Amino acid sequence: MAGNEPSVNFGNISGNNTFAVGSHAHAESHHHHGAGGPAPQLDEATQQLLAAVRELRADLERVRGTDQTATLDEALAETESEITSTGQAGRTRRERLRELLSDSQALVTFLASAGALAGLLGM
Repeated sequence: MAGNEPSVNFGNISGNNTFAVGSHAHAESHHHHGAGGPAPQLDEATQQLLAAVRELRADLERVRGTDQTATLDEALAETESEITSTGQAGRTRRERLRELLSDSQALVTFLASAGALAGLLGM
């Protein structure tokens, strides 16, 4: 009777594959990327940049908000997200931060964290 039984063969199943076998089988897959996955390895310069971004964001919460500080905080949040998900802040992201910090010279001189981030960005 072994010759009449159905057979199942699986080829290469490496990667994020999901499968089910049988007449009532059900396969469901949930793949989480970013916050749920392993954190990317950060070099020392990127670790310092991430720490400075987080410190400035915390300091911005303690100052009177303006449109300019809201825009800066949004860019900082995007930078933090990019670093934590990819392990780096892209060149255009860093250039945008430099631009926003240049436009916020009063803030840079007022908040030490802004000055620290400006230094890490080569300003």
